[in-house]
Amino acid sequence: MKSAGRSVRARLRDGVAASDPGLLRLTAGLRTVGAIALTLAVLALSGMDVKHLVAGAMSAMVATFAIREKQPGAQAVTLALGLPVALAAVSVSALLTPRVVVGDVFFVVLIFCAVYGRRFGDRGTALGLIGFQVYFVSLFVGAKVSGLPGLWAAMAVAFACSALVRFAIVPATPARVLGRLRQAFRARLAQLISAQIELLDAGPDEIDKTLEHLRDGTARLHETALMIQSRLEEGTPDASTARLVQRRIADAEIAAERLGLLLLGARSAERADTLTLHLPGAPAPAVGSTPAPGEATPVVRRDLMALRALVLRPPAEARGTALAHLRNRLLGYRDEENLPEATPAVQDVFRGIGETARAVMGLRTALDGPQDESDDSPATTRSREELDAEDAAIDAGEEAVPEEEPGGLRRPTTRAAVQVAVGSSLAIVGGEFLSSQRWYWAVLTCWIVFLNTASTGEILVKGYRRLLGTMLGVVAGIVLAGVVGNHTWTAFGLVLLLVFAMFYTAPLSYTLMSFFVTAMLGLLYTLLHTYSMSVLLLRVEETALGAACGIIAAALVLPIRTDRRTNELLGTVLERLVDVTEGAVDQLSGGPAADLLDTARDLDQALGDLRGAVQPLTHPITPLRARRNTAQYVLALLETCAYHARSLAATAELLPTHPSIAADPRLRGAVRRTVRNIEAIAARVEDEHAGTEVETGPSIASLLEFDAAGAPRYGRITGRVLRHLERLDEAVVGLARPLGVPVATPKR
Repeated sequence: MKSAGRSVRARLRDGVAASDPGLLRLTAGLRTVGAIALTLAVLALSGMDVKHLVAGAMSAMVATFAIREKQPGAQAVTLALGLPVALAAVSVSALLTPRVVVGDVFFVVLIFCAVYGRRFGDRGTALGLIGFQVYFVSLFVGAKVSGLPGLWAAMAVAFACSALVRFAIVPATPARVLGRLRQAFRARLAQLISAQIELLDAGPDEIDKTLEHLRDGTARLHETALMIQSRLEEGTPDASTARLVQRRIADAEIAAERLGLLLLGARSAERADTLTLHLPGAPAPAVGSTPAPGEATPVVRRDLMALRALVLRPPAEARGTALAHLRNRLLGYRDEENLPEATPAVQDVFRGIGETARAVMGLRTALDGPQDESDDSPATTRSREELDAEDAAIDAGEEAVPEEEPGGLRRPTTRAAVQVAVGSSLAIVGGEFLSSQRWYWAVLTCWIVFLNTASTGEILVKGYRRLLGTMLGVVAGIVLAGVVGNHTWTAFGLVLLLVFAMFYTAPLSYTLMSFFVTAMLGLLYTLLHTYSMSVLLLRVEETALGAACGIIAAALVLPIRTDRRTNELLGTVLERLVDVTEGAVDQLSGGPAADLLDTARDLDQALGDLRGAVQPLTHPITPLRARRNTAQYVLALLETCAYHARSLAATAELLPTHPSIAADPRLRGAVRRTVRNIEAIAARVEDEHAGTEVETGPSIASLLEFDAAGAPRYGRITGRVLRHLERLDEAVVGLARPLGVPVATPKR
């Protein structure tokens, strides 16, 4: 029973880790709720009235979510600087309340400064956010000069409680967050292997659903890998350790994705296309009624389950003869003589299992330290020696030089500050017509729709989501206000629940977050005895007005069209793709070693930025269905290109330390056409009138054919590189058509 209990706890822990990598959402929710609850307790014991309780609770929320730095020391400094900013904001608001025009002008100036402050990094962003939000809080509670001492005290208590919760009750050091992200990576890797087992057993009528699980698992694993990479610098003791973890995470991700592709190829009647793993809704390849060949299926299933066990086993339990036997068997598949008799496609699956097992062992060593080697087989010993040689070769590398931002109105922060200031001015004027008491709701919405957006289309989608969430939240607010009545502490308890839900769901759905915010505000109005049906309906009207003002400002004032934004980011992705591909092939051809890990990470980051920017084109509400399908197809092709480029980079990284991998100068010729094609597409994206064409010609696969004597022209590793180059070349040619680049017909 004890063992079973541990198993249930382990499954629950892995499930939570996979659903919330790093527990970042849970931490944000607990910190905010804890800070608010502690503030309410202190203020209530001090005899504060409901108005000061609400002001303190909202200030605690602002002081908690505004801080974005990763290091505790930097967080403490920003929090300390935030208190005088908050006190100044509430004081100016109270002083200017009788002077409507002056107050409105100051609010617009404050908004401009708050947005412009983003150019100074996390601290500038946090202080600007605190200044704006506290000014809003003062308007919400109706701050007056006579009540300033009480508000100062409430806000001081709020900031102190926020600091206590952040640093003592719910601490989260960079190293601890990174450790949780590692656990999430393992859990999601195990989930991806489970999806691969489903693929192995899926029948023709189940293959589409199983492929969706496989795509989701692959995307979620990649998302976690990027989250880990973004926190390596702060969460590891030195640069060499960071690069080691980065390398092992990349190896495991690439090996697992390749294993899924090999399984798909073994199940299908024809060659599996990498695009199938990246394009939502892509048709599944034809498969037989039972996995083929039938004799090998139980062995593959057994080995996949063993691989999942190696991934999930906690470090304290990663010892013993049974586990060593599993590891030895899987790593043995890296040797040709240990492969079971099967078709070539299924033998490739066994090779993929062996390579994934090696990546898992390297990952476990990097994350958990040295492992028990007493029961190692010769194949396992050889894999460990390869990993040790790679570890010794890893160095810190050169520090990246940050790119300079353009100056003047072309600087993103300056442009956004001007746009928000204009939009807020419109919102103030329009809001005053709707209500002289609640006009600030329109300003708040205008401010929020500009957060983390860079184009008119992104602002339009965010405004729609906020309006939808607000309308649904009004209904919930009406229900909750009726249930709570005059029960003050019941209302505060529900506010805490809604705040937690708001922060826990914020990264997942902006609509849900807006829903919980509006429902919470209904309870706050009840506490302040200003609740009515007309107030909540006014909230919807002000929200719609604020979103409209934000969209108008974005469209007319220094606009950044969605097309222009996506084209710029697409050009960056293509540039990074050339860097990774050329760097990897040059190293594989005998060129000097390069920093391919950071180059591949830059490609992933650029692709992530593009993925966010095309959301307005891929959103379900877009009326341009053909354009949405094209955007999704281009993204999937770029994901495919990035996968093959990462695989080439990972293979090139092995070259200096693996005697089985030799440089082959002939590879340079194989990649030239692909690079020229990428550059041709990039030129056409930058200038639609550019007279560039994409070349086609003999397939790179022809280089894999046997010579006249029946011997392979290349070794197995070089053959794998050529296969990646072939798939990359095909994906690049596929990109040309939806992007409107002519494809030249090869001359005969």
